[in-house]
Amino acid sequence: MLHNMIPVKIEGFLKIYDPNDGEVFVDKKNAIHYENISIAIAQSLSNKGIGTIYKMAFGNGGASIDETGIITYLPPNTTGTNANLYNQTYAKVVDDTNILNLNPARNKITINHTAGKVYTDIIVQCLLDYGEPAGQMAFDNATQLEGQYVFDELGLLVYNGIDASGAELTKLITHVIFHPVQKSLNRQIQIDYTVRIQSLTNLITT
Repeated sequence: MLHNMIPVKIEGFLKIYDPNDGEVFVDKKNAIHYENISIAIAQSLSNKGIGTIYKMAFGNGGASIDETGIITYLPPNTTGTNANLYNQTYAKVVDDTNILNLNPARNKITINHTAGKVYTDIIVQCLLDYGEPAGQMAFDNATQLEGQYVFDELGLLVYNGIDASGAELTKLITHVIFHPVQKSLNRQIQIDYTVRIQSLTNLITT
């Protein structure tokens, strides 16, 4: 019996920068949680109302700095359906069709595809404005790089419904660890997060 198989490659690219002067803080690839993203793709293709990219989550538990200034990075969490950031301290809705998104012009998801190409990019954009998160320091001069809003990990969360108590459920589909970046009142931070879904080839097996 013949089966058509389409191998799929998924990869992510993260860029964190100051939208005013263009200074780039982070520019790297991320890790994909393949189990959770496979579930999310199936749910969204089946029109189940879940499995769509919903929030961008930020945390401060991905790296540690010793007394000599050496940074140690933990591995991304990419196994287990209940995987999450090491220590999530903030999250923002990036689904521009959701009523909880207060600025869909700056926090949004777009799809980029070129006809004839075998890949499509999901581009997730998120702006941390001057006044957010609440409780941040006034200036980006923290001496302790383990503060609540000194971020060193970031991930995309898909919507996974509501539990019996009415709380929303999410699943982590990507995770990236990076050197600490402080969010403070004196600057904006823009995040451009690209998830590329690529069909590699058509294979026929028996």
